[in-house]
Amino acid sequence: MNDWFDAEQRVERAQQLSESQRWVEALAELDVALSINPNNATWHAQRGYLLEELGRCDEAVHAYERSLELEPGDRDVSLAYGSALVELGRYARAVEVFDELARAHSDFEPAYCHRIHAYAKLGLHDRAEEMFYLAQELDECCPHCFFHVAESLLARGQAEQAIYCWERVLELEPNYIGVNRRIGRAYRAQGELDKAREYFLREVREDAGNTSLLFELADLTLEAGEVASAAAKFAQIVELDPDHVKARFALGKICLAKGQPAQAWECFDAIGSDADDEPELGEFNLKAGEALYQLRRFDEARTYLAAAAAKDTTNPELRMLVGNCLLAMDKPDDAADWFRRVLALDAAHPLAHHNIAVCLFHTGRLEAGVEHCVKALESRPDYVMAMHNAAVAYIQLRRWREARAMLRRALRQDPGNDTLARLYRRMWRARLRSYVGNLIAVIRRLFGRHD
Repeated sequence: MNDWFDAEQRVERAQQLSESQRWVEALAELDVALSINPNNATWHAQRGYLLEELGRCDEAVHAYERSLELEPGDRDVSLAYGSALVELGRYARAVEVFDELARAHSDFEPAYCHRIHAYAKLGLHDRAEEMFYLAQELDECCPHCFFHVAESLLARGQAEQAIYCWERVLELEPNYIGVNRRIGRAYRAQGELDKAREYFLREVREDAGNTSLLFELADLTLEAGEVASAAAKFAQIVELDPDHVKARFALGKICLAKGQPAQAWECFDAIGSDADDEPELGEFNLKAGEALYQLRRFDEARTYLAAAAAKDTTNPELRMLVGNCLLAMDKPDDAADWFRRVLALDAAHPLAHHNIAVCLFHTGRLEAGVEHCVKALESRPDYVMAMHNAAVAYIQLRRWREARAMLRRALRQDPGNDTLARLYRRMWRARLRSYVGNLIAVIRRLFGRHD
């Protein structure tokens, strides 16, 4: 008898702890009570509620099932059971539970309301709409019904009707969490960014510490072209939650776009290996590599960029960057291999041809390098740097006619270029020295003079 009394006391204590939202302690008290009396349906139902509050929905479902085994047909427990199944994504089973509940209690509006949600998730939108109208016959002012049918309407591409239903939710229950956010998303999808921001701001006022919500607002602000304001919002999120990877990444990308690679790298470096846990950060290695490249930390940049290139096998610019890193590290042969990978994707890529030429020039292969400069100019006739480098190679090869033609072409393209003008004068001096040297050699041969 004392054990039974102790169980009742523990259940009472669990209730008090629940009121203070001390869920773990409440559950512990209830578990002791159930160990004494495992056949109390109400206690199992209470246990299911506590488990849901703790986010342990799988276990909550089992608790509700046990409660219904002991007392079949309990209306409130059946509703909680079906709702937990929806939370777990077990929509078909939830519909079965709500169907049974409606057969037993045909005037119980929640049995119809929750089926709107379940049917919408199953993609059975006609059935969802049918449940909505049946629920309306019982309670035309249920905000949950309008909320769920709006989700169904949006899934069918009926954004205006969805927005109308969500507005109706706010008329019925102004503080309904998540509605302003959904209206904002719907307007954003339609390109109405000002209206979208208005609703996101309303939601933020109701839920100011929600970093996920703040991120959406910051991302919307960035989409609207208000870069400075967006950056401030991303920085605010990082301050609230230093582990918010997506906000750090977004802030880093803004810094990189503004020509602030040091600040960008600070953001990317703080993310580190956490980037692997965020599928949305597929471009992380690329952006981190770009920041390091701009900081002239070429070896580190190459590591990130090569990793990005391994995932994105169709991006020639990535391969260009890896090659540029290797070229800056004085590894022309390795760099040329990466530039050739670019040509495998785009055989006419002018920068790849030019950079291969630079690699060949580094290793003394002037003739082969000139060929690539010429190919670069076939794709990009105004490529002054390719003209300049080809002219330098022609001068070294003493191919004066080609050098002069290439420099004249470059100067027509960029007549105010002092570097080209100096090279042109250098070419004539080199040509004159070559001519004089050849002449002296001829004279010596003719007169038999030898040094």
